[in-house]
Amino acid sequence: MAGGWAMVPILICSAVALAIVLERCWTLRRSSVLPPGLGDEVRQWARSGQLDPGHLETLSNGSPLGELLAAALAVRRQPREIIKERIEDTGRHVVHQMERYLNTLGTIALIGPLLGLFGTVIGLIDMFMEVMRGGIGDPARMAGGIGTALICTAAGLTVAIPAYVLHRYFRSRVAGYCVQMEKQATALLDDLTLAAPAPARARRAPAPAPAAPSAG
Repeated sequence: MAGGWAMVPILICSAVALAIVLERCWTLRRSSVLPPGLGDEVRQWARSGQLDPGHLETLSNGSPLGELLAAALAVRRQPREIIKERIEDTGRHVVHQMERYLNTLGTIALIGPLLGLFGTVIGLIDMFMEVMRGGIGDPARMAGGIGTALICTAAGLTVAIPAYVLHRYFRSRVAGYCVQMEKQATALLDDLTLAAPAPARARRAPAPAPAAPSAG
């Protein structure tokens, strides 16, 4: 109330930032992104041939790591290059999902101080317009007006600083998850391709020995 109407966009940004932080904290839990033991379990499925469509659909819908591994298993009979390309394509989609709303959080961290500065400037303009119309009057009242105008700047920084810190934190967490997921996907890729026996090449029949020249 003391900051005036310019506090409204700052309060909206703070509510949006809080909602994003709570949603990302829940979505980016380690147990939700990288379920313990899932990579070993999936590789065991691949070795034992338990790869029916129901298994793959459940695996894909269970977690981001499961979606990545299920994409590799869906083309497991293809050459290594095709499996690797499918993993990379699915990995970009998975990373995009994990970084969902983080750009919005970064934008709030950027515009928070600007909104606070805007509110302060508007408050100072109103105060000096009052001075122009009625004179300086009470200096204590003028100082109180300046303090009221600065409330917007303080509010903007209060929203922006935690938003920036948490934005960097979530980006770092996603980067760490990507490294672990790449490690699990590479292990599965090796199991699917390197363990497969290479097709044996047909041996060429030895050329017949040249006939010995007859004695004339």
